[in-house]
Amino acid sequence: MKLLILSSAPLIPSENQWKAYGPYVKEIEIWARHADSIQFCCPIWKTDRGVLVQTIPFETTKVISLISFDIKSVGQGFKALYAVIINSIRIGKAMRQADHIHIRCPGNIGLLGCFVQIFFPNTPKTAKYAGNWDPQSKQPWSYRLQKLILNNTFLTRKMQVLVYGEWPNQSKNIRSFFTATYKEEDKSQFEVKEFNSKLQFIFVGTLVKGKNPLYAIQLVEVLIKKGHQVSLCLYGEGVEKESLQKYVLKNNLESNIILKGNQNQEVLKKAYQESHFVILASISEGWPKAIAEGMFWGCFPLATRVSCVPFMLNYGKRGILLEMDLDKDLKQIELLLQNQSAFTSASKGALTWSRKYTVDVFEQQIKQFLLQE
Repeated sequence: MKLLILSSAPLIPSENQWKAYGPYVKEIEIWARHADSIQFCCPIWKTDRGVLVQTIPFETTKVISLISFDIKSVGQGFKALYAVIINSIRIGKAMRQADHIHIRCPGNIGLLGCFVQIFFPNTPKTAKYAGNWDPQSKQPWSYRLQKLILNNTFLTRKMQVLVYGEWPNQSKNIRSFFTATYKEEDKSQFEVKEFNSKLQFIFVGTLVKGKNPLYAIQLVEVLIKKGHQVSLCLYGEGVEKESLQKYVLKNNLESNIILKGNQNQEVLKKAYQESHFVILASISEGWPKAIAEGMFWGCFPLATRVSCVPFMLNYGKRGILLEMDLDKDLKQIELLLQNQSAFTSASKGALTWSRKYTVDVFEQQIKQFLLQE
């Protein structure tokens, strides 16, 4: 089987190898195991531009280079038109040679792929929509257009669309899917996290306004001022790091709130295992990996009502859905801190749910998608 992967995710040449964004490589490696050959159709960067990359560990056929583009001015509009024409021709040629087409959405390249694939109705296809599939969410017009095409069984023949969460009134194309970090062998016995010591909160993610790391800090800050023995560790880098550090120092929180920066998977695994709560106050998500990973180790999730989060938390039965109102959210948390049994029950429920979604299950489903005609 000749597998084509069409994506906005860039490849970076490195000697006789290719590199790409680390988590992306780990997932694509699984797809590659079930194909005879794999070809990328995507932008190519000369350097990694500060992105966390790793070497692609499998052989690829010649990479088909696409032109990155955006439209924020008239000048960019002309360049984008040129890019659309050239990219569409290159995508069409690549799709003509493929036995299975895999499109990564959302994004400008994914949007082009959605249009071009219409002309290949007999080729088996999958599309992974890694953003928020919620039909009621406010999104850019280009995202809504991609969702409209992917959800249309006339325009997308022999297509399976992998989306996060379960949503009503979807076409037969749509398949609820997930992203996995841990294997079956990683499962260990559940150990109750008692309230008889300092309560540990953890935030894992890019330090940008969209992820709202400051809100996580402020939640813990108020708990500290109210006399609770709590601490927070933030893992990740981003443009907000300096301002967050200044906030911590200004408010004398450095003994309870620590910014750890980027860490490897083993360090994060240990941190999840030692933490009582995992926080994600994000305004936009696809599959919130940090929440799923924390739940795998029995962390009680505190997360906003975005994308598939309500589904993950069983609408508040195995976690707290944040309102992004400090008073309301603190009230929920403090009520929980008075009830060890409720915390333990929800944590165990979170762990049980998350452990259904392992890398092993993920690979089996991908294999089935590629085998289906």
